[in-house]
Amino acid sequence: MPRLDYLTAGESHGPGMLCIVSGIPSGVRIDTARIDACLARRQGGYGRGGRQRIERDSVEVLSGVRAGVSMGSPITLRVANRDARLDDAAKTPPVFRPRPGHADLAGSIKHLTTDCRGVLERASARETTARVAAGALAGEMLREFGIEAMAFTRSILGESCGVEVREQNWRDVRAARDASETYCPDSEATARQVRAIHAAKLDKDTAGGVVEAHVFGVPPGLGSCADWRDRLDARLAGAVMGVQAIKGVEIGLGMACASRPGSRVHDPIGYDASLREGHHSLGFVRPSNNAGGIEGGMSNGQPIVVRAAMKPISTLVRGLPSVDLNSKEAEASQYERSDICAVPAAGVVVEAVVLFEVARAFCDKFAGDSLTEVRGQWESYLKLARNLPLDPPAMTLA
Repeated sequence: MPRLDYLTAGESHGPGMLCIVSGIPSGVRIDTARIDACLARRQGGYGRGGRQRIERDSVEVLSGVRAGVSMGSPITLRVANRDARLDDAAKTPPVFRPRPGHADLAGSIKHLTTDCRGVLERASARETTARVAAGALAGEMLREFGIEAMAFTRSILGESCGVEVREQNWRDVRAARDASETYCPDSEATARQVRAIHAAKLDKDTAGGVVEAHVFGVPPGLGSCADWRDRLDARLAGAVMGVQAIKGVEIGLGMACASRPGSRVHDPIGYDASLREGHHSLGFVRPSNNAGGIEGGMSNGQPIVVRAAMKPISTLVRGLPSVDLNSKEAEASQYERSDICAVPAAGVVVEAVVLFEVARAFCDKFAGDSLTEVRGQWESYLKLARNLPLDPPAMTLA
């Protein structure tokens, strides 16, 4: 069976974005309306540009699904671009003045051209449309096992919210997020963030911020401590850092661990027998979750928490100092239609890539060609884990 994976294709102003997902077992019910809802949320948020008034993103399933159920073969998803004008030289002219902070300069040199158009079309965050679709598809499978994710805006331009997310309140936090213009579950912080974005717009500037993703229902044991390539925290960090404009990733307490003594970092372990049978944690409880649900590269049964810092959008209306790649003369960077702030959308993308990476680790642990087989592996594992110790043969130390 193939490992759960995906590949995206498409350019910002090409005919559309494609995503091929392999490794989804057969028998998973696929609700495209839920995928479309994620795509719509990616287009929203205060500070988005004119492109979002053109596109009406929805997914078209081209392969791997029959009568709404996965077949076990690669699933191809397509999101059409309404603003498809890549071959129209008048509407997508060459770009010779690279934008600082974007892929323009490095990419044009890499491909030995002075025209940045080709690289910027692929480097564009429009590509995240396909990744959101992939994450939402993986979420359809994980939902079968009670695993769900939620991400929100923690701060924009330093305007932060102090909401605490727990297993008991995360759905309320999600509802508050969905009512916010900036996807921040705090109305007062939302108002401050809107003002900050508006001020950046008046100044012809852009705004970045921090988003935070939580995954609930993950059992202990996903990932590995045996091989660094399989460490769940490393895989999550790589997936999130691979999102356009993300410049920093934290798991749990993250960088703050460095300024605290161990007694204020590590999460004490307790046991609640009432949670042994009906809870994914198998009864193991913690008064805190500074580890962000991952210890030693493996999930520990607590919610997984991933935080990401998004830099301000690289395209400024007023431009930044640059050079013309043909003449090498100083020029202002070239303007391409863009957003003032895409932090809310970044939260949707981070949620998607985190969910997909958890799904990948889940399929590694509970591999099977069909949902029935995967469920059997999952149930068998939880049964064995709940009944530890398993009366192993007596061991003696020489």
